Amino acid sequence: MFNETKMARRSLSELSYEEAPKIIIKPPGPNSRKLLDKQTELEGGAVSYPKGAPVAFAQGYGATIKDVDGNIFIDFFGGAGVLNVGHCNPDVVEAVKRQVGLLTHSLDFPTQPRIDLVEQLMSVAPNELRKSSKVQFGGPTGSDAVESSIKLAKMNTRRQNVIAFEGSYHGMTTGALATCSGKKFKENYLPLAPEVHFVPYAYCYRCVFGLECPDCGIKCADYLEHIFTDPHSGVVDPAAIIIEPVQGEGGSIPPPVEFVRRVRQISKDFGIILITDEIQAGLGRTGKMWSCEHSGITPDIMTISKGIGGGLPLSAIMYDQKLDLWKSGAHIGTFRGHVLAMAAGCAAMKFMKENDLAGNAVKLGGSMLERLKELEDERRYVGEVRGLGLMIGVEFVKDKKTKEPWPDMASEVRLECYRSGVLVELGGHYNNVIRFLPPLVLTHKLADKGLDVVFDVIKSLEKSK
Repeated sequence: MFNETKMARRSLSELSYEEAPKIIIKPPGPNSRKLLDKQTELEGGAVSYPKGAPVAFAQGYGATIKDVDGNIFIDFFGGAGVLNVGHCNPDVVEAVKRQVGLLTHSLDFPTQPRIDLVEQLMSVAPNELRKSSKVQFGGPTGSDAVESSIKLAKMNTRRQNVIAFEGSYHGMTTGALATCSGKKFKENYLPLAPEVHFVPYAYCYRCVFGLECPDCGIKCADYLEHIFTDPHSGVVDPAAIIIEPVQGEGGSIPPPVEFVRRVRQISKDFGIILITDEIQAGLGRTGKMWSCEHSGITPDIMTISKGIGGGLPLSAIMYDQKLDLWKSGAHIGTFRGHVLAMAAGCAAMKFMKENDLAGNAVKLGGSMLERLKELEDERRYVGEVRGLGLMIGVEFVKDKKTKEPWPDMASEVRLECYRSGVLVELGGHYNNVIRFLPPLVLTHKLADKGLDVVFDVIKSLEKSK
């Protein structure tokens, strides 16, 4: 059995290119340009990330990544949260090598890696789910996990509505997309799944009620409760409330823990299934295995993807076994038997626990956040720095008093960081937030070098304005 295999505890400093960042030719170099041009010729217009950071990659290791021209970047983006154990983690690579010569695909027939991964997930389930849960694999993307969670909620409640939050992102398939708040994602594809209603998230920097926490009394939670108690709110009791306990694409927003607790209590009071989306914030990212653990709640259903496969595509849901009303074949997907990803996931989970990556996220994320907080005082265009663990956001504004968003500034910061050997990404309601989602194997040394670049870029750009 995989979970009996002995693996050596590794020093995180061994798992990255220590010379990063190293720019030997201004990116994009000639080899990157060739591949970028070929991609433009052959692939569709939906390609996105190379538009903001035009580069072609050749090799990754830990929290660093090398392009085809030999430049080495510090990766503060980590595949949008996929690479929690780092690029080409040696333990994951070895597990995949062993498995690829045995079996690569099995639909939903049982295999040892499948059973091992389920048992590992259940062993770290949040709160009450550890005592009473089921796991179900689906298609290989987080979107499928969201789709299956909504289906299961509707099956159990016999209701159709769903409540989601402003700033939410849950995926690109039709049902998942309907629960995303971003207009740009769905304005050309309406109608989507009907009866999804959006309510304010606890985005305290831009409170829709114009209040300040904690004196606000968590007004956003009061509003959620209001739509269920007011017969003329226009909202029929839903099947589910879906929430990111820490918002990702919405701008790396950790809400007050009391907000998440209130949402959980409201869902119980009105017999609504609570789905927590742990696709980006889960698996140690925020300093706990699951981001819902910061508030101490137990969801009814939890969606899991990104980091679960150690870098390979895989998704699942974990849910209270009382909800297990599925009939055979009620939710299927060809790659729910991706044995390579399951073997990789077993190795990744084992590595996370043995090397305390959640603990590293607490310590390193705390020090990064403390340093980045200096920007709020030192730089006139940084409105807020916020985060939890290694999930951090820096929001840019034209004016700190009016908080007018400045997406162009954020975009320039991303571009100049990339040119200097550090990868970050954009997000936020107005695309004005620089987001940090580095692999959890990032070291203090690399973090400091990367932040030096970020600070220099912001200072330089501010001088030019």
